[in-house]
Amino acid sequence: MNITLIGMPGAGKTTVGKKLAEKLNYRFIDIDLLIEKNTGLNLQQIIDNSNDEKFMETEEKTVLELGKLGNSVISPGGSVVYSEKVMKFLKENSVVVFLNSPFGVIEKRLTNMDTRGIVGLKKKGLKNLFNERMLLYKKYADVTIEMSEIFDVPATLQKIIEKIQPFHKP
Repeated sequence: MNITLIGMPGAGKTTVGKKLAEKLNYRFIDIDLLIEKNTGLNLQQIIDNSNDEKFMETEEKTVLELGKLGNSVISPGGSVVYSEKVMKFLKENSVVVFLNSPFGVIEKRLTNMDTRGIVGLKKKGLKNLFNERMLLYKKYADVTIEMSEIFDVPATLQKIIEKIQPFHKP
């Protein structure tokens, strides 16, 4: 079984993903790191040097090139939900877990917005981006984990493991 974590930048996808993979003895795949490795640029450089659409094409290609995986925790960027093709692929190949963090928490955690490489941020602003993406995260999620201001990784892992059990096929 594969698990894909979706949510806003700052929701905890990478932190939770690494710990979840460790706990389940799964492989951890960070799509943003793969993009940086494949392009030799950081995410903000890709967005600055081209545009949001070019970045999303790169993101889509990177995810689809993963192919069939097993026993992996996948952490894509927050913008992955803009691609129906990618989300269809992820839903067919994994349980999609939405880490639902309140706006105030996201806003506090994102201290590096100018360099983070967030698709759509410059055009729409964080609040509009948050509202727009919430609909997509909810649309694609198989499981939603409500995150609180207190970032309790062990409790979050426990919630995820409990909620994904019905999806596990031996």
